Amino acid sequence: MPDVTIHSLKALAVFKALFESGTASQAARTLGITQSGVSRSLAQLEENLGIQLFLREKNRLVATPEARELYDEILRLMGNIEELRHSVLALKEFGTSRLRIAAIPGLSFGFVPRLVAALLEENRQFSISLDMMSSHEVQLAVESSHADIGFVTLPITSRVLRVEPWFTTEAVCLLPRDHPLTALECIDVQDLRGQHLVISNQPSISTNPLLELTSKHRVQIAGKTEANIGTITALVANHVGITVMNPITAKDQLAPHDGLVMRPFSPAMTFSFGLVYRDNWKQARALDFLRRRGRALLEGYGAEYQGH
Repeated sequence: MPDVTIHSLKALAVFKALFESGTASQAARTLGITQSGVSRSLAQLEENLGIQLFLREKNRLVATPEARELYDEILRLMGNIEELRHSVLALKEFGTSRLRIAAIPGLSFGFVPRLVAALLEENRQFSISLDMMSSHEVQLAVESSHADIGFVTLPITSRVLRVEPWFTTEAVCLLPRDHPLTALECIDVQDLRGQHLVISNQPSISTNPLLELTSKHRVQIAGKTEANIGTITALVANHVGITVMNPITAKDQLAPHDGLVMRPFSPAMTFSFGLVYRDNWKQARALDFLRRRGRALLEGYGAEYQGH
């Protein structure tokens, strides 16, 4: 078929109905047209293609091998058209039909996945990818257009991206329920003296804010276990030690059976988070949606935080 026109598409629809029903009369009833119209459309399609699609045997049409292959191609075409329809709906609603998100681990265990779920509640055909990486890697991914929106730890600077401060949380102390320090309403840095700490692994010890704080206040700890942030709560639950961490991350990882307790911590250690995106995304409706739902999610955590 040299050119695909609205007429050829109609002829393919007639062919599909014929292939599935096996008779011109049934195809005509399915399509709501006359039987002669079905026969004319088939004849024109066979002439345009230069191949025979059906063998006429008595009152029934028998599909040729060429017809089977054409039918399979039509099904693929229809699938693409349906995918296009859903993409158009997503474009109307969010200004895009796909969203590539890069997020730091601290927000990737529950917070960002809940935002993804909220987007898909609005449109199940929305195409989303989510990658978890360090804050610096998130920045590079968005700068290089490998991601559209990034969730980062602040502060960062970029000549390419818009950096939008979002919220700040105050660290909490996480302890096993039977730990002696749970008798205190608030854990002070001095209370960490002689304790074994579980901390996130860092490229350099000097970059860990908790160790910097204990050093500043001359608090001698018993030791430390460095671990991926995704395993810290499990280590505390297994009495490896105690930790001080961002409450959003802590609550996303806690399970009722963990037997862990959260306490306020002083002096205040803050964690600030933000969104990064390229300038062409500044008016994206998907970004507005994430902001709105993100604020609602934060209220659901019941954590102390400051919005920007």
